[in-house]
Amino acid sequence: EEEQLISIAIDEVVSHLSPSSFFLSLPRGKSKGLAGFVQQALEIVEVYRECGSIRETARRLSVSRNTVRKWVRRYREEGEAGLYDRSRRPKRSPRRTLPEVEERVLELKRERGWGRRRIAHALGIPEGTVRHILRRHLPEEERRPRKKRRVFYPARWAWDEEEPFRLAQVDTKDILDKGTLGTRLWDHLRKHRLPRYQWTFLEARTRFRFLAYSYSLSVVNGLCFVALVMGWLRAWGTEVEVQWQEDWGSEFGGENPHHLAKLDERYYRPFGARLCRAPKGRKGYQGRVERSHRIDDEEFYIPCLGEVTTAEEFLALAQKWQWYYNVERPHFGAGMEGRTPMERLRELGLDLPDEFAAFPVVLLDELAVIWASKGGHDVLAYYIG
Repeated sequence: EEEQLISIAIDEVVSHLSPSSFFLSLPRGKSKGLAGFVQQALEIVEVYRECGSIRETARRLSVSRNTVRKWVRRYREEGEAGLYDRSRRPKRSPRRTLPEVEERVLELKRERGWGRRRIAHALGIPEGTVRHILRRHLPEEERRPRKKRRVFYPARWAWDEEEPFRLAQVDTKDILDKGTLGTRLWDHLRKHRLPRYQWTFLEARTRFRFLAYSYSLSVVNGLCFVALVMGWLRAWGTEVEVQWQEDWGSEFGGENPHHLAKLDERYYRPFGARLCRAPKGRKGYQGRVERSHRIDDEEFYIPCLGEVTTAEEFLALAQKWQWYYNVERPHFGAGMEGRTPMERLRELGLDLPDEFAAFPVVLLDELAVIWASKGGHDVLAYYIG
């Protein structure tokens, strides 16, 4: 008796199903064999063949007569293959992006790792167009957003600071990288004895940078860089305490906490600066300065390094590159929206002229000898003098 009541209830529900609810219950897309959508369509065909009436078939299966006509017509014309759901892709797409543009988008993404905003700016197309192209062509694993990693260290992130120059990401870059430069430029750098190491001070909020170079990595060169940058900031009226977030390299004092404390007290605090350390193995804390080094390779060293043959020419070209990076080059990272670092600085309240970006790009090895021999902290006076 219970089974009979359940059967009656089911029949009552099915009899009131609308055509839309019937098809919403069907699985979408192509199915294998006669499963899913094809099986339901075949059922319509079989009922029609049995009764010979479109109206009666529609009444029995609670679907519209147009639906019955569609599946019966497809079955007559194509057989079982006609019962598969067809693509709704339009036959013509006059506004579709040109294939060569799509290829260029994928090339910039895969070879240079550019984001949607930079690709859109470079090619002059909407950002949404770039997004759709990447969705169509990139493997799913490349499009899947990365999971946020848990934070285990009380370190400082770039977006934690609102005021410019509160936090600086500082790092060195070994330019002599054969895998990046290629054999020709690698040989060119060694043959002409061009500076091997780049020293980078990057203001974490705006990505504004100061550069210097050296032939060797040493603590003396590092301290000279500190004095040079901090002297420049103070000369332009920037009074905020600057936290120099560095890695654990020997050029920044190594790992001995007592030695680091002495360096901080003697060489950083007199300038109103503070020596900080990024956690080991957590490159994200230095992510913006690391990303800027990749830009150096792609837009400066690889296209321009082969044009210089002396250290003087190299420093002069690096001076122009520093100016372009800070004053003219649009940036598309978080919070930048195509603005330059100088424009972002001014938006955050620092009304500085473009000349602020003319920080002297020097060879630290030569300047450090003079600075260390005379003592004191006014390294700018030694450079200008």
